[in-house]
Amino acid sequence: MRSSHTPVRTRARFDDPNLVSHAGLVPLVRLMENIGLPALAGELVRLGGSAGANAAAKITTIVAGMAAGADSISDLDLLREGGMDRVFTGVRAPSTIGGFLRWFTPGHVAQLQTLLAEVLVRLTGQTSLLPGLDQLAFLDLDSKITQVHGRQKQGAAYGYTRVLGLNFLAGTLATELAAPVLTGTRLRGGNADTRRKAASFARAQLRTARASGAVNNLLVRMDSGFYVGELISEIARSGTWFSVTVPQRKPIRAAIAAIDESAWTTITYARPVRDEDTGELVTTAQIAETSYTAFTNPTLNPGQKTTGRLIARRTPIPTLDGQGQLITVHRYHAFLTNSPFDPLTADAQHRGRAGTIEHVFADLQSGPVAHFPSGDFQANAAWLSLAALTHNLMRALACLAGGAEARARTTTLRRRLITVAARISRSARRLTLHLPRGWTHEHPWQRVFTGTHHTHPPPRPA
Repeated sequence: MRSSHTPVRTRARFDDPNLVSHAGLVPLVRLMENIGLPALAGELVRLGGSAGANAAAKITTIVAGMAAGADSISDLDLLREGGMDRVFTGVRAPSTIGGFLRWFTPGHVAQLQTLLAEVLVRLTGQTSLLPGLDQLAFLDLDSKITQVHGRQKQGAAYGYTRVLGLNFLAGTLATELAAPVLTGTRLRGGNADTRRKAASFARAQLRTARASGAVNNLLVRMDSGFYVGELISEIARSGTWFSVTVPQRKPIRAAIAAIDESAWTTITYARPVRDEDTGELVTTAQIAETSYTAFTNPTLNPGQKTTGRLIARRTPIPTLDGQGQLITVHRYHAFLTNSPFDPLTADAQHRGRAGTIEHVFADLQSGPVAHFPSGDFQANAAWLSLAALTHNLMRALACLAGGAEARARTTTLRRRLITVAARISRSARRLTLHLPRGWTHEHPWQRVFTGTHHTHPPPRPA
């Protein structure tokens, strides 16, 4: 590949008012309008004051900018480039958005969480966002630390990762057929304990999952940070299945040691899996199960006693004993569950948690949550909530595109569906977007455009 012109005969000018660099925002904004997001935002998010006026326009501006790749407030200016004003109205300037975000309080962030939940309910009702949701669904809960720079950021602190950051909780909802979407987020200080307020957060995510259509079999998957009596007992009492990694404490080690050697079943993975403790790839392991009652201390866990199936997985570690003889010891990983699935299936489902919520974290950190853009804590909490909303809208676009895009990562979706240039023309009161001829992803893009512009959306939920 080489240049087709000599340097002296090549010029570049930024002077075309009819070009847009992110034509994929046209169907995205139309999707927001089809599900009634602007009206819903105006109804649910009420900040008051001049900075909080026209919340719907400011929220849709932020979401559109995030979908286009903005990870800072100043990046939102890309919505005012070229011919964007010919396809969109009501775009707000970055300075206006900054004042809007800094106006948020914890109560207003909670309003955004309500908006996020309601939009998810509408998306699942009007698109094929989560096929199989009424059969078997997975609600994953986890925490994540995002590194930040500058001690001026409110809430930034050093946590267990030993980096300066902000901590946030997140819940994702997925099925065996669909990529995960976010049910909710909660921003916290960088040194926050995962267990703090985990039960209240889980309750909110369960409500959203049920309202979205997970009305039958729902499995809540968590790591050891969520091994909390209040949380696990409450999930069990609600009739929901849980699967939680258990820390290797003395009672757990004793229960595993009591398992008869003949009860261990050897399995060989078709594809190597990553050991959660060491990160090493494992091809074979052994699995066994026993009954176990957790949270039995009446002082520390009053009324929270929970009995379930303790499923343990062990992997061999060849090592040398004191005389230099090669012996085999085992590394154990165990989780507690009340699901009815056989041990091999339950183990595969529990391990699947890392392949869902971790991918969502990666999508967020390669996009709008690459770094929290404001020095104000509540502004960053609002930014995180809107990043979750953007993620779900991108997943809905992926479902409309179909094919390989249906489960593609958001960075891929942005490149294939959003970041494509177009020239605008108008004739007989009809607006036409002229996209590049031979665009590799023309057919998925056209399916998204048709699905948002030439179909009548079903009635919105009351």
